[in-house]
Amino acid sequence: MFILVNLKAYPCDPIEVATAARDVAEASGARIAVSPQAADIARVADTGVETWAQHVSPNAHGSHTGSTLAEAVADNGAEGTLINHSENRLKLADIDGSVRAADRADLETIVCANNPAQVGAAAALGPDAVAVEPPELIGGDISVSTADPGIVEDAVSAAEAVDPTVDVFCGAGVSTGDDVAAAGDLGAAGVLLASGVAKADDPEAVLEDLVGGI
Repeated sequence: MFILVNLKAYPCDPIEVATAARDVAEASGARIAVSPQAADIARVADTGVETWAQHVSPNAHGSHTGSTLAEAVADNGAEGTLINHSENRLKLADIDGSVRAADRADLETIVCANNPAQVGAAAALGPDAVAVEPPELIGGDISVSTADPGIVEDAVSAAEAVDPTVDVFCGAGVSTGDDVAAAGDLGAAGVLLASGVAKADDPEAVLEDLVGGI
């Protein structure tokens, strides 16, 4: 089970969270990664934690002001990237372009989707994983695996029907070890979460609870 902590643009200390994630991963043997703002990727990667970008743009080198170049995030220590998060939606052609850009830079990819139908479409683009995240549950206190377990099971089936090699993660409302365990029972290979760790008074304690569900 893979745990990816998305720091979004929360006013947290990315180094504190990264250090906690690194320490819990080393102590537990769990795979935990942190996805900071692009400006913090190098600093977070320097802690030794597995580091992911929040986004890469569907372009190569060139005249692309404001883009997030896949090669740049890789050069600064990122090992993977989220694509098409609910808070940064892309057109299908751009999702495909971002997946290709990440592949070019040897970055792992997780494409986010709202529902099982979108999971199937995303899986057809050949990412390493897809994540089902109902937008109405993002940032809330109820995990998708509890609120709507069927959507996780249907997402797993949708991806399996298109490409059995694509893992399925779930996100939205994940905050406890019980949520992680429930996601695994439904067939998910990983979870995405944000506020449960980024807004926590003690991120390390939350992460220790999360890995207890693996």
